[in-house]
Amino acid sequence: MKHNINLAKINQCLCCHSLASRRHFLQTLLPGAAAFTILQSAAPARAETHQTKALVLSCIDFRFLTAERYFLNRKNLWGEYDWTALAGASLAITGFPHPSDAEAFWDQLDISYRLHHIHKVIVIDHQDCGAYAMMIDSNLSKDPERELQVHTDYLSRAYWLIRNRYPDIEVELYLATLKKAEFQPILPIQITGDR
Repeated sequence: MKHNINLAKINQCLCCHSLASRRHFLQTLLPGAAAFTILQSAAPARAETHQTKALVLSCIDFRFLTAERYFLNRKNLWGEYDWTALAGASLAITGFPHPSDAEAFWDQLDISYRLHHIHKVIVIDHQDCGAYAMMIDSNLSKDPERELQVHTDYLSRAYWLIRNRYPDIEVELYLATLKKAEFQPILPIQITGDR
């Protein structure tokens, strides 16, 4: 059996199906290689060092955005903070709805700490949170006393997780009310294994 080899097909470019000669190959390769060499020898860009006062973690709920900004301005932060929003805020630090939510928070905190030299983390939960309704109890917001306790538990967990990783960072916890958008400070409780 005799095999015929089509030499034109051997020299054919696989991506555009045109004949590629050695000269064409070198003509297209050399400018890219020269640019790559020049870019490698250039000094890397350096971002200007900025310092902010805090990293704020809040829920994604749009109902609280304006009130949160107003609250943070009243705390004399005036936009000098990094802001991360994850569904459930403190609940996200525990890995709700996925472990990647907690990873995202820790990544943002680390970047904010190293890049912007923050000294404080502010975690803001709110009443009538859909993430808490999904994770804990769909009727949670109907029992304000229980709702406060559940948020206090998760905010406290967030507090201790942050303090264990970053002992030099101050952590403030708040629960925003739905009706008047007041920000109630939450004092962390000691979390035990049975909770």
